[in-house]
Amino acid sequence: MYATGLRVSELVRLPVQACNMTSCHLRVLGKGNKERLVPFGEVARERIDDYLDRGRPQLVKKKSCPFLFLNNRGGAMTRNRFWQIINGIAIHAGTKHRISPHVLRHSFATHLLAGGADLRAVQMMLGHADISTTQIYTKIETARLKSIHQRFHPRG
Repeated sequence: MYATGLRVSELVRLPVQACNMTSCHLRVLGKGNKERLVPFGEVARERIDDYLDRGRPQLVKKKSCPFLFLNNRGGAMTRNRFWQIINGIAIHAGTKHRISPHVLRHSFATHLLAGGADLRAVQMMLGHADISTTQIYTKIETARLKSIHQRFHPRG
């Protein structure tokens, strides 16, 4: 999820055939049934390949489910179950902060912008209809810039 910035509802409804493993992108059906292409990196490709080869076949059982991520009965994973998994990983990692699927999406956008990504490109990856929704993430960067300025500039 962190690799793509998908909404949890998009992630749990993602069909297997929406994953293009050759070009490393997902065909995502977002809010308002708008389709977008979302790239992912090599590490995510390796993890998805491993899941498709070894994890998912153990879950499919008798019935066929078109979705990429399955529950332990071979059906579609729910948003709630995905949240529980993320929360369990955070607890196991010993983090004191509350982690939710949206925190991963938020981190995805914030880290892209902090790394110099174009605001419009981030908007497209997140599937925001309005750029002002994406601009919320730039406010965090503005605060960070101010902190850096105050810390390092002789007249900050």
